[in-house]
Amino acid sequence: MIKLNMETLFVLLSLLFFVNVFGQTEPNEKLKYLGQKPPNTTPEVFAPNFISKKGEYEFGSVFNKDATEFFYGVNVNGKEEIRYTKLVKNVWSQPRTILSHKAYGYNDPFLSPDENRLYFISQRALNGLNSKEDYDIWYIEKSKDGWSQPFNAGPNINTKGNEYYISFTKNGTMYFSSNKNGGNFDIYSSKAVNGEFQKAEPMGNAINTPNYEADVFIDPNESYVIFCATRPDGLGRGDLYISFKNSDGVWGNAKNMGTLINSRGHELCPFVSKDGKYFFYTSNQDIYWVDARILEHYRD
Repeated sequence: MIKLNMETLFVLLSLLFFVNVFGQTEPNEKLKYLGQKPPNTTPEVFAPNFISKKGEYEFGSVFNKDATEFFYGVNVNGKEEIRYTKLVKNVWSQPRTILSHKAYGYNDPFLSPDENRLYFISQRALNGLNSKEDYDIWYIEKSKDGWSQPFNAGPNINTKGNEYYISFTKNGTMYFSSNKNGGNFDIYSSKAVNGEFQKAEPMGNAINTPNYEADVFIDPNESYVIFCATRPDGLGRGDLYISFKNSDGVWGNAKNMGTLINSRGHELCPFVSKDGKYFFYTSNQDIYWVDARILEHYRD
């Protein structure tokens, strides 16, 4: 029989209390990000045959801050849905669909700063019953019983045009794109005041042009922004561009991210993990990831 002294017994009881009250201890670092081998500064397909699959088009994706939950959009034969996988007892669950509808598409998932809301886009009718409409930004709320029914983000965000893709600063300002003015898409931001989104304002000429600008990721500290654009200097159907905020608070002219990231195809859906380690995006209908240090290559 093993005898325990009082000090050892106290440590064991404290550990059991911590696990029971606060859940599992910090997950193994090697199991985060679906247990994939971290990339270097050459982009690689993310989780091939598990997330990025042949015959499917994987779109926007987002990890939670602990890199133990993953949400992503998928287009299968024209049907858009959002899937989810989670690290449970050191094993990643098989991806399952959490948002799908026979008439409406769901895409571009992104978590709110507190991670209690999952935002996304959908052509869902406001009453949830009529035929599909333009793309709006929606969200569902997390509770102990799971996710709520969808809520529309409201008239300061959504219009009679299409609203695409979502990202947030740490203060809750939402960045997104819209073609509400009847032309090409531009990028907008809306501050959150007392939980309510304010009137959306367009970004300046360093970002928005008469061309197409959409799929925006904002650094939580607003030091840089990455977005998809179709411009004369582009390499393909859509390229990723990056702009850094200058010391005077003004956005610098956006730069094409070049052949390190872009191709003759379509690059879109940028996302940088909460820990700042990895840059994710969609290319060739799969999700890619790369060491986020590559972003410094574009800084003046």
